[in-house]
Amino acid sequence: MNFLISGCRRKGDKSSKNMDENVLKALFEPKRFLLVQLMAERSYCVRALARKSYLSESAVSQHLKTLREAGLVYGVKKGYYTHYGLDKEALDRVIAELTSIRNTERKPCDGPFYGCSESEYLRCKAYIPPEKREKEV
Repeated sequence: MNFLISGCRRKGDKSSKNMDENVLKALFEPKRFLLVQLMAERSYCVRALARKSYLSESAVSQHLKTLREAGLVYGVKKGYYTHYGLDKEALDRVIAELTSIRNTERKPCDGPFYGCSESEYLRCKAYIPPEKREKEV
């Protein structure tokens, strides 16, 4: 009998519309990203992921926990083993969010202070980079 592991986010759960910090942390760690790439092809048990990624089973398990908490991975119990798969709908939401950031039209700097408050503008204008400062003797 196959069923979703409790505590994992179910496919199609849209409880959070925007990406949160956990999703970004989960995806942008190289070893977890490798696991995500492997699970894009098919679902795997921890042992198979460990063999394919050259990580220990305990390391894979910890990485999967982080990915599950971020809602990017789900687990399906198959007998004694749990097979983990990539939630492609969650990944699509991440891609859509990043695409919307990329496609955001930049606003031109306008007004007397280029979109900043007067104090911010004056602070930036008065800033001298360290390499251009006069050295004190």
